[in-house]
Amino acid sequence: MMTKLLKLCFFLLLIVGCSRDDSEQESISVSPAQKNPLTTNEINATIDETMQTKGTFNWKNASNHVIWSAAVHGNNLITIGFGNSKDDFDRSKSANNQAIQEELLQIIKKYEGFDEDKILVSSDRYLNIINVIITKQETIIALRKNKYIRYIEPADYKYVSISNAQMRSASSSGSSGCGYESETLSTSDYTVVTPNAKAPWTFYQHNIPNAWNYSTGRGITIGIVDTGISPNQTLLGSNFNTGDSSGRTVQKIGVYVDSVWPWSTTTDGPNDLCGHGTSMASVATAPRNNNGLPVGVAYNANLITYRAASNVVIDGYQEQEGVKKAFTALGNNANVKIISMSMGYVFSVGKIEDAIKYAYSKGKLIFCAGGTSTSFTTFVGVIFPAWMPEVVAVTGVKEGSTYQKCDVCHTGNKIDFTVAMERLGSGNSVPVNSYYNSQSDYVGGSSVATATTAGIAALVWAKNPTWTRDQVLTKMRQSAAFYPNKHPEFGYGNINALLAVQ
Repeated sequence: MMTKLLKLCFFLLLIVGCSRDDSEQESISVSPAQKNPLTTNEINATIDETMQTKGTFNWKNASNHVIWSAAVHGNNLITIGFGNSKDDFDRSKSANNQAIQEELLQIIKKYEGFDEDKILVSSDRYLNIINVIITKQETIIALRKNKYIRYIEPADYKYVSISNAQMRSASSSGSSGCGYESETLSTSDYTVVTPNAKAPWTFYQHNIPNAWNYSTGRGITIGIVDTGISPNQTLLGSNFNTGDSSGRTVQKIGVYVDSVWPWSTTTDGPNDLCGHGTSMASVATAPRNNNGLPVGVAYNANLITYRAASNVVIDGYQEQEGVKKAFTALGNNANVKIISMSMGYVFSVGKIEDAIKYAYSKGKLIFCAGGTSTSFTTFVGVIFPAWMPEVVAVTGVKEGSTYQKCDVCHTGNKIDFTVAMERLGSGNSVPVNSYYNSQSDYVGGSSVATATTAGIAALVWAKNPTWTRDQVLTKMRQSAAFYPNKHPEFGYGNINALLAVQ
């Protein structure tokens, strides 16, 4: 009898032991050499070495120690992307998303020793993403062993630490950074078109004025993710419908939170405090009227702008959150056909990848800048997110039939299209409306190339309103210089907008 009882007890112990969470049985320890966090210089050196040897950097391939160290230097903030598979980013398609989220929070609570209200910063409404506070390396180690983890990334580590003032001081009228400059346009850089608008020289390189005989972008909505629109430029506001531009709408939305604290949620509004977003909106959609100022490519298209960041380098928690929110919102807007973003980063950001994939899954045609060299990105090829397969990457070239990249533009095999935006003789770039009323300026780089291409896409889609994204993109490729081939540095090359709308 005693033998039977002993066997039964042993069997019950086995059942209880096997039913317990494996993570509770595992003792996680950190080696003495990794007890202290790396310095920012050491973290950046690791990132730089990886990018120089492999061409890119992804936190997925970083060690637990590097991720934890970066989190320590960024408010201990971590972004967790979770799901049933690597492509399971959409909450609406994950029936068990709440259960997975709770499981991960329980792991964090166990190792951190805090309640959920001190751990969970935010839970994304549309994406399988949470932002959490993690202070211990052991927590990261335990989480990365969980089968539902897609990625774990430091959410507020600033690889590029740069202020708006530094961006403005580093920029010029020919760059793609911040700036409030105005400049008198050379008469050789534009042609006056009715009723008294200036068509930039680059438009003729792409046969855009002739394409206007077939399409002006009417009925198509372009979403621009950037730094917002200047409140001092009424051509992108109260005078958006003037002259030959009529019956369209402009909407300005702010999702950027200007705060160093991740728990801050109050945005600073839709107004551009950099100047970059104003230039991009101008070249894509500025009205064609008698003000004597530059006209946009799709001067009858609708416009929605998102102030998602403070400048063109998407660095830090609030800027990356802003871009994520802008893409998911534009993805959910049924009226939006095209999304253009002339900002980027030197390596991938999981939450932005998810947001772009989300917008892409909604049928949006997405254009992103291939990269414009500054003192912060000279060693990088095509930047993130332009190299994503869901994105159409654009860069700038010099005018003329012989392809030469612009002096500050990035090229590479991820580029899809180019735009002529730098003059051979003067070096002048593209005329746009200034930050201020009744003034003009020049803007260059892959930024203006991207917004120009988005405008051309609007012309094509307006001419063929029943087409899908893929049909529009195919027509653009067929109308480009190198089609059906793809150049290793310049993609399909310059688009002939007239051919694209015929």
